[in-house]
Amino acid sequence: MFLPTLKEAPSDAEVISHKLMVRAGMIRKLAAGIYDLLPLGLMAQRKVENIIREELNRAGAQEVFLPSIQPAELWQESGRWNLYGRELLRVKDRHDRDFCYGPTHEEVITDLVRREVRSYRQLPLNLYQIQTKFRDEIRPRFGVMRCREFTMKDGYSYDLDEKGVEETYRKMYDAYCNIFRRCGLKFRAVEAETGQIGGSFSHEFMVLADSGEDSVATCESCDYSANVEKAEVRQDARCKMQDAREELKPMEVVSTPDKKSVDEVSEFLKVEKERIVKTLIFETENGIVAALVRGDHDVNEAKLKKLLKCDVINLAGEKVVEDVTSAPSGFAGPVGLNLKIVADNSVMGIKNFVTGANLKDAHRVNVNINTDFKIDLSGDIRMVKDGDLCSRCNGTLRVYKGIEVGHVFKLGTKYSESLKATYLDENGKEKLIVMGCYGIGVGRTVAASIEQNHDDNGIIWPMPIAPFQAIVLSLNMKNTDVVHTSENIYQTLTDSGIEVLVDDRDERPGIKFKDADLIGIPIQIIIGEKNLKEGKAEIKIRKSNKRIIVPVSDMEKQVRGLIKELTPA
Repeated sequence: MFLPTLKEAPSDAEVISHKLMVRAGMIRKLAAGIYDLLPLGLMAQRKVENIIREELNRAGAQEVFLPSIQPAELWQESGRWNLYGRELLRVKDRHDRDFCYGPTHEEVITDLVRREVRSYRQLPLNLYQIQTKFRDEIRPRFGVMRCREFTMKDGYSYDLDEKGVEETYRKMYDAYCNIFRRCGLKFRAVEAETGQIGGSFSHEFMVLADSGEDSVATCESCDYSANVEKAEVRQDARCKMQDAREELKPMEVVSTPDKKSVDEVSEFLKVEKERIVKTLIFETENGIVAALVRGDHDVNEAKLKKLLKCDVINLAGEKVVEDVTSAPSGFAGPVGLNLKIVADNSVMGIKNFVTGANLKDAHRVNVNINTDFKIDLSGDIRMVKDGDLCSRCNGTLRVYKGIEVGHVFKLGTKYSESLKATYLDENGKEKLIVMGCYGIGVGRTVAASIEQNHDDNGIIWPMPIAPFQAIVLSLNMKNTDVVHTSENIYQTLTDSGIEVLVDDRDERPGIKFKDADLIGIPIQIIIGEKNLKEGKAEIKIRKSNKRIIVPVSDMEKQVRGLIKELTPA
């Protein structure tokens, strides 16, 4: 077998899945963010693909395969040719016509449907594919977790109306839960922002892992879960009550030389971070705005964008900040600011707080809303924190790291309207098709599984996506009994439908043990001279390191029982 294992990880590997996939001979780097997929890696990926196919087909979806090279005209028609940005790899053919290498397929598949669907009798449709995508990431990293070329399952549904897409969405949501459960992953389905794909509502499927780039807020008391960009928080009434009896004090300007950060100002003025209000300046297509949050909180740009009903929002640069506040960054405050001021809900209950003074090396103390400045708009515009109150109940939110492996969207008529995908209803009236969109990062799911299932010795594959279910370790290739027994067990298990690899290399036992642990096959069958003299062999469970001695004649039954035991229900 082409299985080139390595003792050391490459120097550019940052996360454990990247290190172990290279060391275990699953991938090799071809260029930045582009990888060769070797036999062991492809086997694991195919396992994930097969689970996806089984669950989606069971849910009524149908598989197609669409071109990866897409004409620019379709993207121009949808309005995304310029909107998508530099991640879109644009190419020209020999006739100088513009094309792109597809990062996603909303345009192509909707074009197919609009050319074929005429009547309400042809709907609903649910189509998916498993195919190569390309996104020209600015900074590809983490191996196959954030690469430029990758395998993705993308699916699209077409329904008559909102009621129909709600039903399809629920079927896909349930199918995704089944897929990731069958892959042996610990995951959460969380409410999320829709991003560049668009749409009205979405859920991300997040594999919980310390190395995750995303953060997930989950309630301890109810089933509410959301990406931190989307997560809502309940205003803690106790903070408001704490300030209710406090008298308003006269505002003052105090010197704070070179003290810009919340930590520095808090220590210098001997005031809690909760009594400091940060003023951040943002640029939008509708003008410049100031956003206020408590010193121990951070602005959530997605929430702020939604509250302001704007399409573009960016944190202002130092020059803009100085132009509108007359002070360097770090000293902005709301008093005297001639801008639209938006405040987080948590700011509204504080009295006598500290802000920047719009003067270099100065802050204001005892600042109060309505007395010293006015708020134009308030709402939940902050990032959720571990320990916040759940917006759905009185429970506590906990924040975990996660890796996004799947995403489902309700697209509505975003693409059917721009691409004119319509049908005639039973009365002959033309109506827009209502769409949904459903994606899974196949290679990313494999990597996320490794992030969640490993130890110091290597990968620990969940049984359903392991490249092989068992590995036979033949410890002495010079002993004919060991060799023949190993070959017989390998053949018996293979003939019975069990996926098995045999290590018959002329190597020391220690090397075989290390490689077996590294590549992470769930069941190790160890054939050595000592046990074989008694007609027995050793089985080691990779996940638990549990070892059992069994008769060679009983091997197939034992292995089959362990496979069942190690496979999620």
